[in-house]
Amino acid sequence: MTPPLRHRDVTVRTEDGVVLHGIVVPPALPRPLPADGRPLTFVLAHGFTNSTARAPFLRLAGYLSRFGEVRGLDFRGHGRSGGASGAGGDPELLDVDAAVLAARADGATTVVTVGLSMGGGAVLRQAVLGAHRPDAVVGVSAVSRWFVRDTVPMRRVHWLLETAVGRRLGARVMGVRLAAPWPVNPPSPVELVSGIAPTPLLLVHGDRDAYFPLEQFHLLARAAGPAATVWVVPGMGHAENGMTGPLAERVGRWAREAVGRDPLCDDDPVTRAAVPEPARR
Repeated sequence: MTPPLRHRDVTVRTEDGVVLHGIVVPPALPRPLPADGRPLTFVLAHGFTNSTARAPFLRLAGYLSRFGEVRGLDFRGHGRSGGASGAGGDPELLDVDAAVLAARADGATTVVTVGLSMGGGAVLRQAVLGAHRPDAVVGVSAVSRWFVRDTVPMRRVHWLLETAVGRRLGARVMGVRLAAPWPVNPPSPVELVSGIAPTPLLLVHGDRDAYFPLEQFHLLARAAGPAATVWVVPGMGHAENGMTGPLAERVGRWAREAVGRDPLCDDDPVTRAAVPEPARR
């Protein structure tokens, strides 16, 4: 059994007045940073129907804490947060923006946003449209465009969002409080992702993702342009559930190098042979 993750609770308020609850996981660095090292702060954005209390999210937060502080907020309509979920639209952009602002206010000098699935789309959009930009961005199993129905799981998600019975089920069984459907579709991640450059961007996708097929990911990667780092990970599934410790370590190392390499952990063996090397574009 994984031991409980040490953390403290945090509360922030979004620009539109929604109170979000989450956690801050302190760094668990294998040794102190050098005098000229740049500490990292990760803002970790969960997927639809997940929260900071779920075991896959906490595991990932623990893995990333080897590289810096990890801050996670329940998106609106999820977990302990107020408000109602916009299912990855402009409300979630405001949630990520509030999380980055709160990190900066707490003294973070280098902020890396890491989003999964719905959260992946949110961090991509926030990096372009947000008021408080990150220093690097990681999208894992990120939604690329709206209304993808290419897979059975996504058809179920849209049934949940678009039918009266599904919306009631989402509230009662999954604990997600849904806002009214969008009156106008906001720009999708694939329409905006090219605007993230020159901020470092990593896109990660599994070749066994049951929600978003690789065709959707390749569309997003092409739109991001040649400045983005793109990994297709053999054997990986979707979002939080697809992340392993060794893959999270690779993400942490990429983030550290993207914002200014330091020698921390360079000789630390952390099970790096246990994950296949991602295919890079």
